Amino acid sequence: MEKLLVVSLVILWLQVDRVNGQVEQNPDALHIQEGENVTMNCSYKTTIKNLQWYRQDSGRGLVLQILILSNEKEKPNGRLKATLDTSTKSSFLFITASQAADTATYFCALD
Repeated sequence: MEKLLVVSLVILWLQVDRVNGQVEQNPDALHIQEGENVTMNCSYKTTIKNLQWYRQDSGRGLVLQILILSNEKEKPNGRLKATLDTSTKSSFLFITASQAADTATYFCALD
């Protein structure tokens, strides 16, 4: 029987006064099998100092996974890697060889 890994994505509205309507994440939800690579996108409309990718396990608080500064193009963290392109105002979070333990909600946030 195949195992199904479910990674849910939602938008985190941090600093609502600055960011309200300024962040869009895609896709809203992913249904993948273990071992597959995962790509999540976060687009924004404002100038930023940095972008953070968070993870939230069911019933738990947010845990920072990667903080990428506006002058950085790429930041690895184990099987995770974030990229940032300030010219297109987008960031991608990649998970290589997904595992059941990666099942969580992922958020991007701006500063």
